[in-house]
Amino acid sequence: MRQATVTRRTNETDIEVTLVLDGTGKAEIETGIGFLDHMLEQVARHSLIDITLKAKGDLHIDDHHTTEDTGWAIGQALRDALGDRKGITRYAHAYLPMDECLSRVAIDVSGRPFLVWKAELPAPKLSSMETELFREWFQAFAMGAGVTLHVENLYGINTHHIIESIYKGLARALRQAIAIDAAQADRIPSTKGTLGGSL
Repeated sequence: MRQATVTRRTNETDIEVTLVLDGTGKAEIETGIGFLDHMLEQVARHSLIDITLKAKGDLHIDDHHTTEDTGWAIGQALRDALGDRKGITRYAHAYLPMDECLSRVAIDVSGRPFLVWKAELPAPKLSSMETELFREWFQAFAMGAGVTLHVENLYGINTHHIIESIYKGLARALRQAIAIDAAQADRIPSTKGTLGGSL
């Protein structure tokens, strides 16, 4: 099975995450940030990646460190679980509608971390969480996983809907990109023969 466990401990956070890539979408997530838990549960459910994550962070300061570091940890676990990335589909995208909004997420599981973020969020907060932190989560995830991500909200009014459509879009794109392509199951999907960074 393609799976990995990552432990990340700093003076700001203590995180342990396990990913099972060929799972059923089970989620056991505790970050101390309710809305972030909800979004990560969506990622698990719609990517069919099993995610077990426990995080303790300096929430008495704010949600920033916990949000960012969970992105890093999940990304690093994804990178480890993929190994040499042999046989994966590599490229995928998803359009995700949610009521009045539509978002698009495109991914290249390339080994080259990069994020393009085009999403204007009408509300500065969702519950106690500052909405600017969602970009930080995606940035950290892309860096940790070694993936190129292009995220765009095409239109929308409700901030909750916009963020949820983006996370679900990530899940659906990720599900396709990490799937084994039967036509090239024994090959790395690159003419260079490696997916490690400088492609």
